[in-house]
Amino acid sequence: MIGDARSDLPVTITGLGAYAPERVLTNDELSQMVDTSDEWIMERTGIRERRIAADSQALSDLSLPGARQALEQVGSDGSDVDLLVVATVTPDMMFPSTSAILANELGAKDAAAYDLSAGCTGFMYAVVQAYGMVAAGLSRRALVVGGDVLSRILDWTDRSTLVLFGDGAGAVVLEPSEEAGFLAFELGADGAGGEHLWLPGSGSRKFEDPDKFVKMNGREVFKFATRVLVSSAEDVLARYGATVDDVDVYIPHQANVRIIDHATKRLGIPSDRVVINVDRYGNTSSGSIPLALADAQAEGRLRPGSLVLMTGMGAGLTWGSALMRWTQRLEAPPAEPAPPGQARAKTTGGSA
Repeated sequence: MIGDARSDLPVTITGLGAYAPERVLTNDELSQMVDTSDEWIMERTGIRERRIAADSQALSDLSLPGARQALEQVGSDGSDVDLLVVATVTPDMMFPSTSAILANELGAKDAAAYDLSAGCTGFMYAVVQAYGMVAAGLSRRALVVGGDVLSRILDWTDRSTLVLFGDGAGAVVLEPSEEAGFLAFELGADGAGGEHLWLPGSGSRKFEDPDKFVKMNGREVFKFATRVLVSSAEDVLARYGATVDDVDVYIPHQANVRIIDHATKRLGIPSDRVVINVDRYGNTSSGSIPLALADAQAEGRLRPGSLVLMTGMGAGLTWGSALMRWTQRLEAPPAEPAPPGQARAKTTGGSA
């Protein structure tokens, strides 16, 4: 699915927020749990550390701070949100939806609220759906949340998945605008590759003795990711009539530094235009792109007029891209302080 945004009713992002749990889990700590090392993880993923939710925290708890931050930027307390979409594969529970729980916490009493599952691409899918609702005039202020608590569905003895993932969430507010914000979108899915990244036994399909932990064929997922990050970005740029030279800020899904490096080199995007924070958060699934957006905002990189390209890919197998002209001069919150004794890593650059 690919298409241009409506020119007669512009829609843009007017608020942005994010949150990651306080608990920092380093590679050295992981080396005490499984057969690995900081050097091994850094060489293959570029990840130094990740955040892990406290036992008392569910997805709605991780989502609430970022949602409130995004709403504060537009001067709202949530009561005027009329659409709330939460993209996740780790909701608080199957029902009620995390979006309904969050809507209640925010006081969005009249909002339509539902959860969306598209793996790590969930945030991109949710943004496109919210855009469509606002562009159609069905919604005036939509809140999109992307986040996951992947630590709850990992096998903590499986090195191949344990080192990759972390917990976190982010949110954006979408509203009609005078200037064109969103310009074009591209979404897709390939269910034939679904078994390369899946959670068997988590739904109505019967499996024999499922352990309900994430299963991943790393080689196949890597091949898919490196291909689709490039093709989706190229397709959405071509649809709008832009080139990589026009892109000011590139925000790819934060799965792995090797995947990001491969994509940026193939696309020809200079490293100083790429946002990378996977070294500090790991792969946070649907929280990945909004967390990176928040970092870009905190560093002053989201300037009015900047052409921003976002591309995600994940379980499904799914992918999706959005191209937008940044229209808002948002007041960014202070950059998150680094844990004691650790320097805050840069969010731009190439391989680790």
